[in-house]
Amino acid sequence: MLIVGLGNPGEQYSHTPHNLGFLTIDRLAGEEGIRVNRPEANALVGRGEINGSPVILAKPLSFMNLSGGPVKALLQKYELEPAQLLVIYDELDLPWGTLRLRQRGSAAGHNGMISVISSLQSPDFLRLRIGIHPGRRVADGAAYVLQPFRIAQEKDLDAILGRAADIVRLLLSDGAAKAMTVCNRRAEGSDTEEQ
Repeated sequence: MLIVGLGNPGEQYSHTPHNLGFLTIDRLAGEEGIRVNRPEANALVGRGEINGSPVILAKPLSFMNLSGGPVKALLQKYELEPAQLLVIYDELDLPWGTLRLRQRGSAAGHNGMISVISSLQSPDFLRLRIGIHPGRRVADGAAYVLQPFRIAQEKDLDAILGRAADIVRLLLSDGAAKAMTVCNRRAEGSDTEEQ
């Protein structure tokens, strides 16, 4: 499986909400002993095994809005289909720290996902969305996602990345249906569960 975290290269973006995809890849790589440092198809790539499944971890270096090019090139290079792809990224429409795993869907205005779906000509691939909405009005979403994490967010970050990495491991060991059941449990106090 190809597991791609979306983000922006460069130190100024490294610790921002828009780079939660990159940070999740870094977390997985560190915990699983996979070095994501080989340049391939305009991405940093590492190959290894997680829970007995061969994986390719990747961080595109094309900047968020052009993520589709490297993702498509990596799928072609490794002769994989979109069904063998998981994309991890931030989602401003979800509350901070919420995780949602889906097997398909629209880009919902996320520029990185617009690029991936357009490049692949398909919305049929797994995606793990990590909520970044701060719970207050966001006047400029584009500016917010590129701001460094706030102190309160920093306190939650380790736990969020740990949960995201655990969902990826569960997906690989038990499949998408089980991982979605665990990941997408309704929020506390909510009457509905995301479909």
